[in-house]
Amino acid sequence: MVTEFGFIDYVVFTAYAVLILGVGLWVSREKDGHQKNAEDYFLASKSLPWWAIGSSLIAANISAEQFIGMSGSGFALGLAIASYEWMAAFTLIIVGKYFLPIFIEKGIYTIPEFVEKRFSTNLKTILAIFWIALYIFVNLTTVLYLGGLAIETILGVDMIYAIIGLALFSAAYSLYGGLSAVAWTDVIQVVFLVLGGLVTTYLALNTVSDGAGMWQGLKTIYEAAPDRFVMILDESNPEYMNLPGIGVLVGGLWVANIYYWGFNQYIIQRTLAAKSLREAQKGILLAGFLKLVIPLIVVVPGIAAYVIINDPVIMARLGVSAMENLPGIGTADRAYPWLLHFLPSGLKGLAFAALAAAIVSSLASMLNSTSTIFTMDIYKQYINKNADDRTTVNVGRLSGGIALLIAVIMAPLLGGIDQAFQFIQEYTGVVSPGILAVFILGLFWKKTTNKAAIWGALLSIPIAMFFKVGPKSWAVGSGMESIFPTLPWMDQMGYTAVLSMLLIVAISLLQNKGNNDAKGIPLTKELFKTSPLFNICSFAIMIILVVVYAVFWK
Repeated sequence: MVTEFGFIDYVVFTAYAVLILGVGLWVSREKDGHQKNAEDYFLASKSLPWWAIGSSLIAANISAEQFIGMSGSGFALGLAIASYEWMAAFTLIIVGKYFLPIFIEKGIYTIPEFVEKRFSTNLKTILAIFWIALYIFVNLTTVLYLGGLAIETILGVDMIYAIIGLALFSAAYSLYGGLSAVAWTDVIQVVFLVLGGLVTTYLALNTVSDGAGMWQGLKTIYEAAPDRFVMILDESNPEYMNLPGIGVLVGGLWVANIYYWGFNQYIIQRTLAAKSLREAQKGILLAGFLKLVIPLIVVVPGIAAYVIINDPVIMARLGVSAMENLPGIGTADRAYPWLLHFLPSGLKGLAFAALAAAIVSSLASMLNSTSTIFTMDIYKQYINKNADDRTTVNVGRLSGGIALLIAVIMAPLLGGIDQAFQFIQEYTGVVSPGILAVFILGLFWKKTTNKAAIWGALLSIPIAMFFKVGPKSWAVGSGMESIFPTLPWMDQMGYTAVLSMLLIVAISLLQNKGNNDAKGIPLTKELFKTSPLFNICSFAIMIILVVVYAVFWK
């Protein structure tokens, strides 16, 4: 099934593309008498206001893996997948209060740079290489693949051409302008993303209610599929292994969220470019409030699609074309593109612009952060320590271009992934617990040593793989299956993080005999003091979360 675009749809989408490219190139221009330096290119001259930071955080975060992957998970398992978004709002508060003050005080460009200041150049290099590989072979590649899949499904454009088009679009302004171009265009991208997403949600729910409106549509899908509105799954639910009940709130989801929002370069880089710590913290709050709304945009449409295809009356009303390319078991990620087929002319262009905004903004963010890490932590460390600003900026552009080219080549090889959002989270979870352990103890425990951090990061991977493939397979046929049950992967992350921390603590105590490490960070109450506005807004976010979970607990 291909969505037929009308003239007005092409006008809307073209206007979006011209606006983004125009703004991106305008803010990228060289000012008279000023040569763009490393701080301009990689940290937007440390001039971003709070509203640009908050918008850019969401634009960098929301991509095809949310619009396509999370809608697919909404179709397959329901509202429970929204825990990623709602718990992220709480996680952002923690990052703003406890992590940002330290990062901004250190004046760092990259997360690996912080590792060097706290631990050693060796560990910095290990993590820098890891992140570059992760961004290229997982993040950039997956976003391009899902974006290409969406365009192929919606417009019928061959996937490889869609992937190349997305890559060129994101590169057109991000490689030239750096973080400034990415952040300022993200403000516009978020407007398209939210408005276009809400339009799709409204019309999907209006379709379910046969024109009775959004609220009636919400009531209808709740009554038709109450099992899709359970936040805390029990063990009888077939999706329990993906979202293990109460373990979502107290277990491994914290590993995924704190790692992603606190120590992920393409996320945290926006806050490092803030005018001040207070401005960065206000941006964090804006992102937190937007996170509360995102499930309405990316999860509810998936649930609506599930109700629609299981209701013969609605399907008959939609006509024969609705039977084409249906989402289903094993093809849940078709849900969002399938819904776009039913939007009226004009709104299809807006919804498609929202999807493109999500994809392109994330690609631009990942490109910028990949080039930042390579340039600042690899090139300037090992290849040309005395590189001037012109050379540094040019290397950033070149390395970003090479990373994008590799991702374009790799993306078409990812065919056949169902529920891509879950797939990405599961396999990123193999490496994130060890990195989280290194950072949490490095930040808040002065006794943590470099040797312990390196061993903790390296050994966390075999620990994670032990939980992933080891206990159950080794126990089969031995009569010990009940002793070594198969664990949900989110629980595996939690256990891996705890064991990695214990390992780091043990090695640190043995090495330093209980003394503080020479590079331990001195912490004071004053460092973590926040404004009344931050405290009030944080409390409001937490109250909203309590109400949401109370309503949809079971």
